[in-house]
Amino acid sequence: MIKLALSMTARDWRAGQLRFLLIALTVAVAALSATGFFVDRLRSGLDRDAHQLLGADVVVSTDLPVRPEWRAEALRRGLVVTDTVVFPSMATAGEGEQSQSMLASLKAVGPGYPLRGRLKLTTDAAQAEQSEGAGADGIPAPGTVWLDAGLLGSLGTRVGDQVKLGDKTFTVAQLIASEPDRGANFLAFAPRVMLALADLEATNLIQPGSRVTYRLLVAAPPSSKNTAAEAAAFQQWMQDTIKQANLKGVRVESLENGRPEMRNTLDRADRFLSLVGLLSAMLAAVAVAMAARRFMQRHLDACAMLRCLGLTQNQVTAMYLYEFLLVGLAGSAMGVAVGFGAHYVLLEVLGKLVAANLPGPTIWPALQGLATGILLLAAFALPPILQLRKVPHNRVIRREQDAPQVAALATYGLGFAGFASLLLWQAGDAMLALYTALGFVAAFGVFALVAWLGLKALKPLRGAIDHQSWRFAITSLQRRPGATIVQVVSLALGMMALLVLTVVREDLMTAWRNATPPDAPNRFIINIQPEQKDQIAARLKSAGVAYAPQYPMIRGRLAAVNGQPVTAETYTEDRARGLADREFNLSTMATMQAENEIVAGKWFTDAPGVAEASVEEGIAKTLRWKVGDKLNFNIAGSPVEVTITSLRKLEWGSMRVNFFVIINPAALTEVSQSWITAFHLPGQQGPVMNALTRDFPNLTIVDVGGLLRQVQAVLDQVVTAIEFLFIFTLASGLLVLYAALMGSQDERTRESGLLRALGATRRQLSQAQLIEFTLVGALAGVLAATGAAVMGWALATYQFKFAWAFSPSVWMVGLFAGAVCAIAGGWLGLRSVLRQPPLQTLREG
Repeated sequence: MIKLALSMTARDWRAGQLRFLLIALTVAVAALSATGFFVDRLRSGLDRDAHQLLGADVVVSTDLPVRPEWRAEALRRGLVVTDTVVFPSMATAGEGEQSQSMLASLKAVGPGYPLRGRLKLTTDAAQAEQSEGAGADGIPAPGTVWLDAGLLGSLGTRVGDQVKLGDKTFTVAQLIASEPDRGANFLAFAPRVMLALADLEATNLIQPGSRVTYRLLVAAPPSSKNTAAEAAAFQQWMQDTIKQANLKGVRVESLENGRPEMRNTLDRADRFLSLVGLLSAMLAAVAVAMAARRFMQRHLDACAMLRCLGLTQNQVTAMYLYEFLLVGLAGSAMGVAVGFGAHYVLLEVLGKLVAANLPGPTIWPALQGLATGILLLAAFALPPILQLRKVPHNRVIRREQDAPQVAALATYGLGFAGFASLLLWQAGDAMLALYTALGFVAAFGVFALVAWLGLKALKPLRGAIDHQSWRFAITSLQRRPGATIVQVVSLALGMMALLVLTVVREDLMTAWRNATPPDAPNRFIINIQPEQKDQIAARLKSAGVAYAPQYPMIRGRLAAVNGQPVTAETYTEDRARGLADREFNLSTMATMQAENEIVAGKWFTDAPGVAEASVEEGIAKTLRWKVGDKLNFNIAGSPVEVTITSLRKLEWGSMRVNFFVIINPAALTEVSQSWITAFHLPGQQGPVMNALTRDFPNLTIVDVGGLLRQVQAVLDQVVTAIEFLFIFTLASGLLVLYAALMGSQDERTRESGLLRALGATRRQLSQAQLIEFTLVGALAGVLAATGAAVMGWALATYQFKFAWAFSPSVWMVGLFAGAVCAIAGGWLGLRSVLRQPPLQTLREG
């Protein structure tokens, strides 16, 4: 039986009946394997570098200086410790009017840093950009700093020059080529400046209100025989201490939970990219099902002949199962190979967002790709093939008999089960899989309905144009409505994804820019001390800054709500838990900001002895606060209890200073404050910021435009990677179009032969095909453009909260791209229809 199956497989391959099935399966597996290999290598790198990503075995991170008893306990247990202090500040190079300043992420490190892993240093900027350098021996020497290479160009400096940090001047000694425990957060956008912890105090940069992260790095000594146990024991002691004292803002990271922000980001990326690949796979699966159905229809006579020659139903079934197993393994293997090559494109596109020295991929993505191919084949190709076992012997002499049918419910049930299994596997979450499945079904349903209505609308137009080819085209579309709808929907889904990421993305960016006022702030200054307020206000006024209000900023931590202490168990939702655990930037003012609007309660009266608060409505909803609730904040070690008297709606798009919680001035008269301002700096006044940094070293100046450009550059890389994956989706849509055309090829060939026998010319029929494919493509393009525009409108209106203007360009691109894709697919699928002589067609009929 195996030998017969091999012979049949070779025969069908030579006849060209398996090639399309192989291609469709290859595309489906490649779309998922590309993501699989990419994420697998990232995970392997994360696991391999777990120690280095922490710089220790255990890290205690806190917003306040590390308590001496924590360090003492680690030393008592015989562990090795060191410290790091990280915060944003300005770095300045040059003298006088020639000075240049830039926001940097300062990192002061203690002796022995890092306890795990090793820094790489170099004096060559090009090597630093490629993460190439020699291992560091110790930490920066007193009076010296190590810089990211990106700072050299921004500050106009080089190795050996002077850089000023606060009140102290340092010499640039080395460039940082690789810093394993850098992490991924806002400060990762700012270039690094590393100095010795002993030099930090002389800079005078840390002032009241400064946002600083202190870390205690703990590791077992090199002589330890049980590193994991010793580190785990200290970790458990630290976690018990945090829980018993209900400490806020203290986090413990270890090898098991180290870099949770990176692991969570990787998990989300894995799910999203897998679902993008899954859309391609499901469209390709439709093509697989259509190709399998055509295979079945073209093998009815051969199967009947085999039954006449003595093969039983089970033998026929086994023969075709062997054949499709071979095709499945071959297609899956080819898909894995294509996916393996495609993941290098993802690595190249994402560039510096991923590590350059990732470990090689494991075998798991390849095995998953093979399993995916077999699962798709079993779910979508087997139902039509299993019908061949029902072919009767007498079909050899009675070919007018219809193809045998199996229970429709069983066929659809097997396909749905395969779809659900693959979706749950790739999503990794039952609810996410359910929502995604509903989204797929809804999109297919809506597009199919609109396509059906479009076909109905074309019917009255059959006689609108007095051209024979036009009538042939409209009649052909109306004769096969099911196949036409499948073609339109599949092509539209693939195109819509690409339109959203290209044309609509640009429209969103344009709408966002138009929604931002021309005088929106492009600079923030934080860490202004009370005695510096008037001088800075005068400097800004002389620079032509028309509006730069200054607001007090006070750091406080939420301790209790309505008398109930806020603990780790108070909130279950991740965002709520993160907001409650962080330090709030509180403020105080007598008059509400113009951009704010009271939506509940009333603004406080600021009576003596009364503590009131106005809260932003979004955070109130997330943390389940309401007017009348009492909030207790710990501010510089002192409790301050306030009553919520109003909820505010903020205009975040204004780019001005906003606060979640504002407390009346009478309640905070004895609290130390720093100040913050935001303003629009005219384009020619850049040197003013350099002068401010030079004269007030404690200030931190944030260039909003520069930061947004960095974020945009990162987003562009990510979107390009997603666009690359959606190319598989468009390819899958074209495969469905091709499969639908191939499924009707025999019927179209007979129609063509009959029409030509009745007087139609080859030119007329060729024009009819061109019109038919143009209409299919145009309808798919309009559907895709409309879906993409609706998604853009929804994002602008409900997510980003700015006005949206529908641009005709998305429909123009959709129409043109849809027509081109459909014409190309139609030519590939039906180029042989008109080549067959009419006489041969009539004889075969």
